[in-house]
Amino acid sequence: MKVAVYSQYYPEKSTEYYEELIEILLKNNVSVFVESNFHSKIETNNPALANLQTFTELDKSFDLLISVGGDGTILRAITFIHDFSIPIVGVNTGRLGFLATIQTTDVESALKHILNGNYKISERSVLSVETHPENKLLHESNFALNEITLSRKNTTSMISVDTHLDDEFLTSYWADGLIVSTPTGSTGYSLSCGGPVITPNAKSLVLTPIAPHNLNARPLVIPDDTVVTLKVNGREDHYLMSLDSRIVTLHNDTTVIIKKAHFKIKMVELLDESFLDTLRKKMLWGEDRRN
Repeated sequence: MKVAVYSQYYPEKSTEYYEELIEILLKNNVSVFVESNFHSKIETNNPALANLQTFTELDKSFDLLISVGGDGTILRAITFIHDFSIPIVGVNTGRLGFLATIQTTDVESALKHILNGNYKISERSVLSVETHPENKLLHESNFALNEITLSRKNTTSMISVDTHLDDEFLTSYWADGLIVSTPTGSTGYSLSCGGPVITPNAKSLVLTPIAPHNLNARPLVIPDDTVVTLKVNGREDHYLMSLDSRIVTLHNDTTVIIKKAHFKIKMVELLDESFLDTLRKKMLWGEDRRN
């Protein structure tokens, strides 16, 4: 089995869980490849860990990608997957762990199940984006698992976002920005801005304005085969577009076209996991002192 391991380097953070993970994989005769940038920064006295193979890019020969960190680390890890259909699973060393579902106390048990094929796959829709005029920074990673967001830059003034759905005009949002979210991203930024929770297998997207000035603007759920076209106007010449955690600056004359990507991300889940169970545990769904 050929497994890639990705993590982000934080000097003050222990690599204890990363080392435990690698040792378990090697003990099970797994061919391990570690992301080269992370591998070059970590320090270890274990020769087996120091001499691991590395990768800068992935290809279809990999059987699994393991992300060590929080949900943000998974969002960065998926940029290596593209449309290769490589399953991904996260070991949660962060805070929430909504996407990274394996807890550090359960690493060995969870990996045993995964290596033995005792898991299921949750396929997650992905958003793709193109801009006119074309932005070269988007060539290699023009997709997002959670959301694509347009927001103001270098100003406290709101922006307006002219929004078309399948070439039909919807409205102009006067707001700090607009979020276009997948079902996976509905529990992230969109939720904190008042958007709904959408189950991962729903064939929907949600448009969620950020601090809208037109108070009758509410989150809107749309079919996921809708083409969303956005045009920003504002006092500043530029605005920001974020694809999950990656940010680019665009000029106001740029048109943004968002649609469902032609591929999906395969999230590994243990057999006893479910979205509803995670919703209750991680987000305290329906939690009430009276219960």
